[in-house]
Amino acid sequence: MSIYIYILVMALTTYLIRAIPLVLFKKPIDSRFVRSFLHYVPVACLTAMTFPAILYATDHVVSGVMGLGVAVVLALCNRSLLTVAACGSLAVFVTDWLMKMMF
Repeated sequence: MSIYIYILVMALTTYLIRAIPLVLFKKPIDSRFVRSFLHYVPVACLTAMTFPAILYATDHVVSGVMGLGVAVVLALCNRSLLTVAACGSLAVFVTDWLMKMMF
């Protein structure tokens, strides 16, 4: 029975997070600061959720850091998303393989 209460609370929470802004802000937001803030919220949330997973997804944190470093450098060099993801993954694989060979 308590599982249904958990599901109900979760559904209400999810609904309220989406419904409250629609109810409160009926007219367009004119403030450039608020619009800019709201524009970057999804990126900040995604970063906060993804960053720890990048570091601790492998056996060694070093391989996660190396993959992150390669991905950041390639992204700053304006490479395509496929190139960044593939090279970052390859860097993680090679670093993790080297770490296993050393230890």
